[in-house]
Amino acid sequence: MQTSISRSELVRGLGRIQSIVEKRNSMPILANALLTATKPNRLEIAATDLDIGIRSVQTAEVTKPGGLTVSARKLFEIVREFPEESIQLSTTANSYLELRCARSRFTLAGTAAEEFPTLPELAPEKMGRIQAVMLSSMIERTMYAASTDETRYNLNGVYFELIEEATKLRMVATDGHRLAISERAVGAESNGFATNVILPRKALAELKKLVDEEDADEVELGFEGNSALARKGDVTLVMRLVEGEFPNYRQVLPKNNTQRVTLASDLLAQAVRRASLVSVERSKAIRLELIPGILRITSTNPDLGDAFEELDVDYQGDGLSVGFNARYLLDSLSAFHAKEIELLLEDELSPALVRPAEDTDSVAVVMPMRL
Repeated sequence: MQTSISRSELVRGLGRIQSIVEKRNSMPILANALLTATKPNRLEIAATDLDIGIRSVQTAEVTKPGGLTVSARKLFEIVREFPEESIQLSTTANSYLELRCARSRFTLAGTAAEEFPTLPELAPEKMGRIQAVMLSSMIERTMYAASTDETRYNLNGVYFELIEEATKLRMVATDGHRLAISERAVGAESNGFATNVILPRKALAELKKLVDEEDADEVELGFEGNSALARKGDVTLVMRLVEGEFPNYRQVLPKNNTQRVTLASDLLAQAVRRASLVSVERSKAIRLELIPGILRITSTNPDLGDAFEELDVDYQGDGLSVGFNARYLLDSLSAFHAKEIELLLEDELSPALVRPAEDTDSVAVVMPMRL
C-alpha cells in the first residue's frame, strides 16, 4: 500500500473509530484499525468490537492499493501531532506501516488485513431517511435513561417503535427507576425503519456522534435480521440489536397527574443541584413540596445537615410533597435543553412527569422515593 492523504482527512477518519476499538485484550486485533487503499482515490478506515462496526471512506491519492491493520489509538495519537501537511502511508513486506509527514517519519507494527474480523455486509431491502438533527435530539432525550445494569440486557438500549400507521417514530428508554420518551413525525421516509427493536447504548452513542458531524443532513437507517445499518455519506455504521422483549412502558405512564407547574428549567436545575449537595450520597434523595405559589426543595443528611430552596410558581392547588432522586431529575432537565419545563404530579406515591413546555412529544417519567 502506498497512499497520500491530508492530515485533517486522516484525523477525521481515525477520530470516528476511537471509542469503538476494543480496549480489552481478549482479541488484541480488535484494538486495531483496518486501513485499505484502493484506486483511484479511496482510503477505507474500519474498526469493530464485534457488536458495532464502522467503515468510512476518506479521499486520498492511492499509488499502490493494499491494506493492513495497526493500533488505532497509537496511529491516531501520532497523526494528530503531525503538522497540517500531506501524510504518506506505505506498508512494508513484514506488515509495518510507515508514516511520513514533512520531516517526520514513524513506523508502526501491524498485521495482515486478512486477519481482521469481517464486518457484516448488510443490504436491507429498504432504507428509511431521517433528519440528522431530529435523530440527534431523540437520542439525547432518551439514551440517558437506558439501564447500565448488564444483567437487565433488554433495558440496555433504546426501544424503536413506529406508531400511528408508521408516520411517527417513538424512542423509549428505561432503567426501572425512570422512563424517557421522545417521538417525532417522520412520514413516508420511515418505510425502511423496523419497529419493536432495541438499539444498544454504545451503538446509539456512536450514531449520535455521526449525526452531530458538521456535514450531517440526513441519515439512512435500515434493519436486517438482528442488525441495524446507519449510513451518512461515505460513513457506514453497523450495529447488533439487543435481543429480548422491551417491557410494556405504557403501564407506568401516569394518567392522573393534574397538579401542574411551569417554571424555568435552569432555575429548577440549579435549585435541585444545590439541594443535592447535602443529600445522602447513595440515594441523592430530595423532597419537592408544592404549596400555593411556591415550590419548595429540601434535602436532609444526618451526617452533614439540611438544604432548603424555594421557587415562586404559578400554583394554587392542594399541598403536595414527594421525594425523588435528584440525579434523575437533573438528567432529564439536561437532556431537554428547554427554557421552560412542565412538572406534573399526582400524589406522594405516583411518578412525576417532566416535559419541555414547548414539546409535549418528549417526556420523562421519574419514580418517587419514600423519604
